[in-house]
Amino acid sequence: MAEGAENKGGKILATLFKVILGLVFLVLGVMAIIRWWHLIILLIKGCLGPFLLLAGIITLAIAKE
Repeated sequence: MAEGAENKGGKILATLFKVILGLVFLVLGVMAIIRWWHLIILLIKGCLGPFLLLAGIITLAIAKE
């Protein structure tokens, strides 16, 4: 019976650790987006052309079938 309690306690501790780690990553991610907002916008603008090019190629490939 003691082994089952230890195992359950270990699972709770592992889950708590994962939740805390996830929250830390969320906060760091939001801080990074706020800090480098202008670079993120530049990245999105730079990816727009290749994205549209690939979307056109895929659309033509589907239409060919």
